[in-house]
Amino acid sequence: MRFDLRTLAALLLAAGFTHARPSTARVEVLRATGALPAHIANQFDEPIGFVEASNGEYILLDRRAHTVYGIDRAKTRVRKIVEVGFEKGRVLGPGVLALSKDDIFAVADAPNGQERIQYFALSGTLLGDFFLRTRAAPRLVVGPMILNGVGSMFFTGRTFLLNRPESGALISEIDNRGAVLRYIGTLRKTGYENDPDVHLAMNIGLPLMDPSGGFYFVFLAGIPRFQKYDARGNLVFERHIEGPELDADLRTLPNAWPRRDTPEGKGLPFVVPLVRAAAVDPSGRLWISLMQPFTYIYGANGDKLRTVQFFGASVIPATSLSFASGDRVLVTPGCYEFSAK
Repeated sequence: MRFDLRTLAALLLAAGFTHARPSTARVEVLRATGALPAHIANQFDEPIGFVEASNGEYILLDRRAHTVYGIDRAKTRVRKIVEVGFEKGRVLGPGVLALSKDDIFAVADAPNGQERIQYFALSGTLLGDFFLRTRAAPRLVVGPMILNGVGSMFFTGRTFLLNRPESGALISEIDNRGAVLRYIGTLRKTGYENDPDVHLAMNIGLPLMDPSGGFYFVFLAGIPRFQKYDARGNLVFERHIEGPELDADLRTLPNAWPRRDTPEGKGLPFVVPLVRAAAVDPSGRLWISLMQPFTYIYGANGDKLRTVQFFGASVIPATSLSFASGDRVLVTPGCYEFSAK
């Protein structure tokens, strides 16, 4: 039997899926407490990763320039750490930047359609690299952001978490040589199992590590939801992502998706996500940034705590979130800083 997404949402409710209790708080506008100076920020074309190392240096990935930069703590000097190229130690077509607690950063890219992960010291020294054993799967892309495959990478410092729904699981945990250690989570039912491309698109999302142990998985397309798993990979709970900021999008979710040809000649469904970015802060709160310029914050028990909006020179639709010392959240585009308290 085939259901449209609105009918599917009603069936999920009837089946007893738990909702996060909605917050009655109004939208809080978070105004920037800092940013890269304009003369530095203007040097970058498409920053899609902005993180802070333990020494206070900022690491930035510019997707269009295929380059990783370092900005000193005083925000006065810029240096190139990793430059464009096919070969080891360089990047081409990067999708994501991730930094571990021990100041090793990883970059995922896909030269010639081969998905690759490399990891580096802050000096730019290549510490390791590997190609995944399959060619790049069809990508869910929004503007500069690649949201699945290596574009979903989370680096724990020892292993890599990826969303590769074609594997049959939501999260693939991979070691530093590219071998799959385990699979976590099963694909959700979508009502589109007879259309594998749409079914997989509805299972695209972001795997994240909970600092207290375990994992989160945030679905990006279809009915917006997230799941929490314990350290063993067992499902703890599932919550729907709800709020008035999503109501109009949910009412107009399509029942069919136009297809676009890929370079390989295969027409793939053009599925637009409702979620753009997500991250977990040091206290274990889950921040979910929507395609609309709003961010929902959830507690460790899955309850919705706050709805916030980032404001720099104007309202910012966050394309990436990371957390820095002093309870700060770093946001692209614009390379702004906000108080995460």
